[in-house]
Amino acid sequence: MPELPEVEVTRRSFADAIAGAEVAGLRLGKPLRWPLGQALEALNGGRIGAVQRRGKYLWLPVSAPVERGGLLLHLGMSGSLAFTPHADLRSSPPGLHDHFDLQTDKGLLRLTDPRRFGAVVWSEAMDAGPAAKLLAGLGMEPFDPRFNGEHLHAGLSGRRVAIKLALLAGDIVVGAGNIYACEALFIAGINPRLAAAKLSRPRAERLAQAVRGVLAQAVEAGGTTLRDFKDAHGVAGSFQMQARVYGREGLPCFDCGTKIRRISQGQRSTFFCPQCQQR
Repeated sequence: MPELPEVEVTRRSFADAIAGAEVAGLRLGKPLRWPLGQALEALNGGRIGAVQRRGKYLWLPVSAPVERGGLLLHLGMSGSLAFTPHADLRSSPPGLHDHFDLQTDKGLLRLTDPRRFGAVVWSEAMDAGPAAKLLAGLGMEPFDPRFNGEHLHAGLSGRRVAIKLALLAGDIVVGAGNIYACEALFIAGINPRLAAAKLSRPRAERLAQAVRGVLAQAVEAGGTTLRDFKDAHGVAGSFQMQARVYGREGLPCFDCGTKIRRISQGQRSTFFCPQCQQR
């Protein structure tokens, strides 16, 4: 499943190329998670603005002839975006799993989603309409200067669930998906089974720094490609080659040599070093 680093890598890979492009047409394939909520022809002639990211959503502002607004995109569990410069539907006909095409005078933006859990929704603004509702429950961005140990500690206060599950919830900070939560907890030296409310302020500060650092490292590595993730130019990520604990069950810890363990938390695999990560 694409997480925040993969979505940010995707955004960076086509944002500059599509900025300022004029919309020439839209095509929808099989239904995605939610309806578009706008007539396809209403966007024709609109201009694409600066592509933004919020959590795992992408926002494409459109200055359309009929009304201003934008497209909110989500890649779902298996979706990917590809941008092909100077292409159109005649030169690049859609395949079986291509369910959304945005044709512009600069090229073709296509959403491929075999499982169709992704979404493309029209909204009048990020803070209004459907977009506001979908984004309402998201926590703070990890690269926001306000995200620190104090914010994390306050958000964890009173929570009885394990610290890793609290990170995965995404309502305190977005982006700490399964792989990145495992890695951040290892770097911070925190056992993933620790009750969230028991995390001290100093350890919360270390964890906040680790979350930010791991996500930044993943973005620079082009994201994680375990199966088929690629950016909008078809380039795979390499963060999986840098993982310290994720996917390394039974292998020696890089720091102490203890075998990495794997447990299940919330139906997700958790990897950690029992020696380096204490409760």
